[in-house]
Amino acid sequence: MKSVNLAIRHLSDHRLRCLAVAGLALASPATAEPPLTTGPLVEAIRAIEHQRLAALVSGAIEAARRLHADDFQLISPFGDVIGREEYLGGLASGRFDYVIWEPGPISVRLNGDSAIVRYQARAVVAVGGQKQPEHRYWHTDYYEQRSGRWQVVWSQATETETPAS
Repeated sequence: MKSVNLAIRHLSDHRLRCLAVAGLALASPATAEPPLTTGPLVEAIRAIEHQRLAALVSGAIEAARRLHADDFQLISPFGDVIGREEYLGGLASGRFDYVIWEPGPISVRLNGDSAIVRYQARAVVAVGGQKQPEHRYWHTDYYEQRSGRWQVVWSQATETETPAS
């Protein structure tokens, strides 16, 4: 019986310690900084996204290559996973071409060496030389600062149900 009482007391002491630690954690201020959504660095990220889009639309493959990380992946509106070389290679070969890619207001959330960019865009793509109808897409891009420069690592495009007018 004595060992059972010791076990119960130990369990109770353990619960009290856990509650005390949890209370301290709840009472302590958060150590993570909230993401930035305004300021010069946020504007710089927004400008980089505009540069990336301009490079893609104009077919400036080397400029686009510098803005896309080696391990870049695009999730297309069709759910395909496309790596950097396949993506930029398709653009360089003319397999597809961005005729129009006009972003609306670009939202940015910056936290340390990473940033998330989100916007809706009006776009027209030509596939195999055939111009496709104009559509609207939501774009979400994840950037990381690597070796002192910002590069897009992940990108996802989702077609909206309503074609652009």
